[in-house]
Amino acid sequence: MTWTFTHHLAAYLAAAGPALAAEPVANTTLLTVTDALERRGTDAYGSAEPFFGWWTAADGNVSGALLCTPPYPLLIGAMPQEAVRALGAALAAEPLLAGVDALNARRHDAQALAAAWGRRSEVTEENRLYRLAGLLTPDPAPAGRARTAVEDDLPLLLDWAGAFKRETREPGGPSEAFLRDRLAYGGMLLWEDAGTPVSMAGFFRAIGSVSRVGPVYTPPQLRGRGYAAGVTHAVSEAAYAAGASEVLLFTDLANPTSNGIYRRLGYTPVEDRVEVAAV
Repeated sequence: MTWTFTHHLAAYLAAAGPALAAEPVANTTLLTVTDALERRGTDAYGSAEPFFGWWTAADGNVSGALLCTPPYPLLIGAMPQEAVRALGAALAAEPLLAGVDALNARRHDAQALAAAWGRRSEVTEENRLYRLAGLLTPDPAPAGRARTAVEDDLPLLLDWAGAFKRETREPGGPSEAFLRDRLAYGGMLLWEDAGTPVSMAGFFRAIGSVSRVGPVYTPPQLRGRGYAAGVTHAVSEAAYAAGASEVLLFTDLANPTSNGIYRRLGYTPVEDRVEVAAV
């Protein structure tokens, strides 16, 4: 029973890929991040070199994985408790983990790791993973309609993606490469009212028939008019049309408005994930 850590994406995918694919809902973020690293290169999330890890159980099977794309937190997937306990010890002993100052994991795993970390830490973010159980039409219906974003929309998408990152305190600026990739498969939608864009939403390529919605953004001065519900409904339909049989999304538990919107559209809770940072 051991953790293996490496900078080599190909080795990680060969060893941990089947374990990630076996739980595509719980591991949705790891799957979309590794997909981006494969498609856009290992500098897709920044200039710092990413690193990866996987847990091999006593029977020789890999049953847990993690990755880190600095400056983002260490991202920890679904894994058995014995792997979590061993990772807690590795946080203090493994050289590749020495620079980690934040981690993102399922709530109970994050609590165990924070206790084992040996550093003062605090919860900085709490998110809930939702699964679409059955898509419901927004009621009341917002004014306007959805359309697929195109190349000419890129400046607006960059502006709104930057505003979304600032509002959600995500590191780094908006990525033109990320948005161009989205445009290539119709993965960004705009909601228009009287011909003017008022909200946006995107969806990730389906991986193992699972797609995830995000980001969803409406400028502050345009909120409260149902635009986010309209564009989320439309992007959920688009994810299904693109081949997904499961559609997911994350919400910030500190935002009761968005949580309420998604529940009314038919999204149901799966699990909570928290981000813990050293202080």
